[in-house]
Amino acid sequence: MILTVTLNTALDLTYRVRELRPHGSHRVLEVTERPGGKGLNVARVLAALGHEVTVTGFTGGATGHVVKEQLARTTGVFDALVPVAGATRRTIAVVDGRTGDTTQLNEPGPTVDRAEWSALQEAYGQLLGSASVVALCGSLPPGVPVGAYAGLIRSARAAGVPVLLDTSGEPLRRGVAARPDIVKPNADELAELTGSHEPLRGAQDARRRGARAVVASLGPRGLLALTPEGRWQAAPPTRVRGNPTGAGDSAVAGLVSGLVEQLPWPERLSRAVALSAATVHSPVAGEFDRAAYEELAGRVTVTGGARPGKGLKGLPRPGTA
Repeated sequence: MILTVTLNTALDLTYRVRELRPHGSHRVLEVTERPGGKGLNVARVLAALGHEVTVTGFTGGATGHVVKEQLARTTGVFDALVPVAGATRRTIAVVDGRTGDTTQLNEPGPTVDRAEWSALQEAYGQLLGSASVVALCGSLPPGVPVGAYAGLIRSARAAGVPVLLDTSGEPLRRGVAARPDIVKPNADELAELTGSHEPLRGAQDARRRGARAVVASLGPRGLLALTPEGRWQAAPPTRVRGNPTGAGDSAVAGLVSGLVEQLPWPERLSRAVALSAATVHSPVAGEFDRAAYEELAGRVTVTGGARPGKGLKGLPRPGTA
């Protein structure tokens, strides 16, 4: 099974208004709510692709209860969330119906104490025993050590489980040093990590810092991948307009599913870009427009190639490189 870790889970609320005006009063035309946080979004997309996924992280309070209720109704997603005393946060996306632009408001999350963090680590260690790959996703709630992801990466490597990291800031910097198999920053996160605003140079630096493979999101220009096997860039056929919230999470789902299925890197990247673009067509994160995905999947342009003498198949198990 695939394991996703969302330390800062959320209940995602999406409000659609006719036109968003600063300082104005707005009548909400439509409200949707879904389990959220990056790893839960990844899990829901993976389940829609037919994969079985277990989710862990923290959840608590009335909001956390709603998240768990909705997860229980999601086919293919299994709940291994760890309870905390504090309340799960909410994230609010306000979609401007006129322009399609989205304004995001993210609460910080509950404060996690030492005993709750220890319980999560114990549960995670047990789940690694049956995991084929793990995706560590999103921000850290208050109280969780800034090096949390680095420790979880080291545990995955010790268990022989490939690991993808999708976070930002200091947790990303420390996590990269723990040598994850894949990191997936966006362009801004990569620049913050490396100091370079040129994505290829930043990806090269991130690999020197410890990441085995770097897949950088370039927004509407698609993905740049720098791996031991080679370098590729994948781009959608046309610019997609809509709600970009969750597009990066769908790209992670594409990369993880491609790894599990042992797809060549170009096929993984093509799937990730098509899923990301199809998510922009969807009104909420963690979902994608299937018709758009199927139409886009064969039209993504992938350029670049493998290094001489290197195959295109999946990553070796940790410790075999």
